[in-house]
Amino acid sequence: MAVDRHSAASSPRAKHSDTERWLAVAVRSVHLAGVVWVGAFVVTGQVTARPAAALMGVSGALMLVMDLRARRISLRELAGAFVLVKLALVAWMVLDPDQARWIFWSLLIGSSVASHAPKDFRHWPSPRR
Repeated sequence: MAVDRHSAASSPRAKHSDTERWLAVAVRSVHLAGVVWVGAFVVTGQVTARPAAALMGVSGALMLVMDLRARRISLRELAGAFVLVKLALVAWMVLDPDQARWIFWSLLIGSSVASHAPKDFRHWPSPRR
């Protein structure tokens, strides 16, 4: 008997999951556009940093809320705490675009290290069960 793979995908839960996934993809894409926009400011100085940093901050906060809701991240772990630090630095860029250059490079390098660090490091300390 053949397994119908489409029946599971048509369930309400699967549709909800697909919708959340596409929303996450859209928000992450907007966030990356903000990162590139700030990068363009840092490299050329020909664009304004404030709206780009605001786009990064709003989309970053939305990604954090989505990840907390889905329990992919915890503010009690290093990864979650680092996201709060990143959001604070992005807010600083919005308030003081003259600081955007060093903040941008700090965020870029810090985010790369934090996201590619071993799982045990990112999720330290493990939540109590």
